[in-house]
Amino acid sequence: MGKAETLWLVIAVYVLFMLAVGILNSKNTKGMAAFTVGGRNAGAWISALSYGTAYFSAVMFIGYSGGSGWSFGLWSVLVGIGNAVFGSLLAWLVLAGRTREITRRLHIKSMPQFFSMRYRSKGMKSFSCVVIFLFLLPYSASVYKGLTSICALLLGIDETVCMIMIAAASAVVLVLGGYMAALKADFMQGIVMMFGVALLIIKVITSPTVGGFSQGIQKMGEYMQTHQMLPLTPEATVSLLATLLMTSFGTWGLPQMVHKYYGIRDEKEVRRGTVISTLFALLVAGGGYWIGSYSHLFFGETMPEGGKDYIIPNMLLQANLPDILVGIVLVLLISASVSTLSSITLTACSTVSMDLIRERAKGKITDEQTATVTRLLCLVFVVGSYLIANYPTPILEMMSYSWGILSGTFLAPYALALYWKGINRAGAWAGMISGFLTAFLPAALSGFKTPNGPLYACAAMGISLLACILVSKLAEKKKWKSGERETDFYTASLEEWKMKQ
Repeated sequence: MGKAETLWLVIAVYVLFMLAVGILNSKNTKGMAAFTVGGRNAGAWISALSYGTAYFSAVMFIGYSGGSGWSFGLWSVLVGIGNAVFGSLLAWLVLAGRTREITRRLHIKSMPQFFSMRYRSKGMKSFSCVVIFLFLLPYSASVYKGLTSICALLLGIDETVCMIMIAAASAVVLVLGGYMAALKADFMQGIVMMFGVALLIIKVITSPTVGGFSQGIQKMGEYMQTHQMLPLTPEATVSLLATLLMTSFGTWGLPQMVHKYYGIRDEKEVRRGTVISTLFALLVAGGGYWIGSYSHLFFGETMPEGGKDYIIPNMLLQANLPDILVGIVLVLLISASVSTLSSITLTACSTVSMDLIRERAKGKITDEQTATVTRLLCLVFVVGSYLIANYPTPILEMMSYSWGILSGTFLAPYALALYWKGINRAGAWAGMISGFLTAFLPAALSGFKTPNGPLYACAAMGISLLACILVSKLAEKKKWKSGERETDFYTASLEEWKMKQ
């Protein structure tokens, strides 16, 4: 069997599996609770791997690992370690248990609902819905761009065909099966990702170009010493830290990541999920950035044609991987991307259907009809993502705009609200608006071409946090109505909370 036939066979098996998962779960998603949080009965392995596969897509493997490896050499591995420690371990320790308890007690299904109930503001719910839907689109588009670069090289197919394939795979799972179908698919895809990344690390490190673990480090060390990477220049150090902080702490405010905590079964599963999620991130993110850190050994100082988005695909071509492993790598990237796309699409579309359309219908739309509207919106979102993916912005920058705007807007008002009763509506609004503008304005004014997206993202998260705290204290001191404290949110049942409205 030739290389092309082998690759298509592996992909065909994967597509059939995805179709089966979607169909088998279609009968269990009649209402919005089932469609969006899966009955809140997910175990540790499913929740943790779903979190990990939503976290790491082709954007990380193709865009970030290649771009960071090219810019920072072996230092880029620190980004992967940071993702495991701060983006997985610390995120689960701080956010998962509290989020699960509050959202289960108050029957919260989305981040806009969380804000609406915590801050008693329907305007905040509507604002959150619009920001989530609009600015998850470029993140989704960056996933498409990540896949097209590698499929174009390894499969030799047109980029448009590749985009249609990945869109169809994610749409089938979501439109048919909803949240639990996505979770179950994520579980199997997570296994594929761990297996594939482990094999890929071994093959790249033992390739003649790298020459083994110790020799590869020695070669890269020598290269970095002669090319101002050892130590890094002050400018490069700032850029590396910004990338590490954005890709690690940025996940704390992404609605599709926070959503993974809603459906966890109990506290025991939260503790187990923390360990599993961290180990998964250490292997997948650490391994991905480790591979990218060797990019200069393959290309020297000459950037591959097509730019940073084509570094990893060309590395895989030069590593002379066996056909079956190339097929596994392709499925790994498709799996990671479908998982991320599914999470992004479900989050963006369910917030619009539940928190905008149904809210304004005032009871005229049933639960099942809302689920149907969500499915239709998923299709619209997939098409919109495809259109944005054709905009000539590199993967890394496109994703950083999305992460910066979303995390800058939501991270502080969400994370502080889990623990601090003192944050009030005035403080939350101040944090949201200041974070949004700090991340959005520089990107928009540059025509979405600035390479400093991670830096603006970090600034947005920091400014939003300060604004939340300072304005909350000011509003309470001045006895503004928007500065009143909220206590029922932390102890009341849904019925008790409604009675006190």
